[in-house]
Amino acid sequence: MGVATDMRDRRRAAKLVTEGPCDRGEEGENTHVSLFWRIFSLNAAGLVVAAALLLGPVTVSTPIRQAEALVVLVGLALLLVANALVLRVGLAPLKRLGRAMSTADLLRPGARADVAGPAEAAELITTYNTMLDRLEAERAAGAGRALSAQERERHRIARELHDEVGQTLTAVLLQLKRVADRAPEGLREEVAQAQEATRAGLDEIRFIARRLRPGVLEELGLASALRSLAGEFSAHGLTVRHHVPGGLPPLTEESELVLYRVAQEGLTNTARHAAAAHAEVRLQQIDGGVELLVRDNGRGLGEATEGAGIRGMRERALLIGAELTLAGAPGGGTDVRLRVGGRR
Repeated sequence: MGVATDMRDRRRAAKLVTEGPCDRGEEGENTHVSLFWRIFSLNAAGLVVAAALLLGPVTVSTPIRQAEALVVLVGLALLLVANALVLRVGLAPLKRLGRAMSTADLLRPGARADVAGPAEAAELITTYNTMLDRLEAERAAGAGRALSAQERERHRIARELHDEVGQTLTAVLLQLKRVADRAPEGLREEVAQAQEATRAGLDEIRFIARRLRPGVLEELGLASALRSLAGEFSAHGLTVRHHVPGGLPPLTEESELVLYRVAQEGLTNTARHAAAAHAEVRLQQIDGGVELLVRDNGRGLGEATEGAGIRGMRERALLIGAELTLAGAPGGGTDVRLRVGGRR
């Protein structure tokens, strides 16, 4: 359905450009002057003036005199300059539309081309803006369905890791303990190593399950979940400070999950790519909304292209109508800001 509508919009825009003004009574009056009539009126005015001059004071002799040739050449130059000005003014909106189309990004919604210029150009820009509105809405809806399915799959995998793999490793750990109690002195060290490896694997399974399904978010809320997240990354070599005060405005479950996932992805990117020693997670109320800040002291954004992690954060922000910005941090590093609600 969306594809068919886009095709109709494109055919309609192409028809407006190629055929000039059509019957516009059904859509009401339009204050824009058609590009066709602009060029036609200028050419007609030039031809009328030229005919009047030729019928009046200006004549052409045979052979052509120098003064007569000069008058004709000056008139031709003026006509060409006037045509060039009209075309430049008339086509300027189409150039702006081309720049807007080349820089459009569905992950950064809101930017629209200004509706201006002749009737055909204004109608074409309006059609493009309408199509962009629909594409952004469809992209947000599709991203919402995909992210919901992703969260359900995360929950399923986390449950299986916890219930199946986790319980199996716990049973193995208990069996190893019984073996260690009965093993001869020469084998106890090897059994102890097997116990430590199994215990480390069990801890890793639990860590992965917590990342896939943040149970603390569901049970204790966003503030506790962010503090726990900072503690998890601090335990794995990255010093993370957190500032999550109480008294924040209430948020929907969907908004809390997006804030948590963006903080999680921001810290993951910091740990993997930023070569940072310190990071900060801050959640605060601002302008009637809530802003999440994830800051690190790493190498910064540089010229690197946005990867799947950042695109995922942008899609999550679109899901709840939030604003995501990435910029350099004071003194070096990266700031990831997500603003939910409030004035922007």
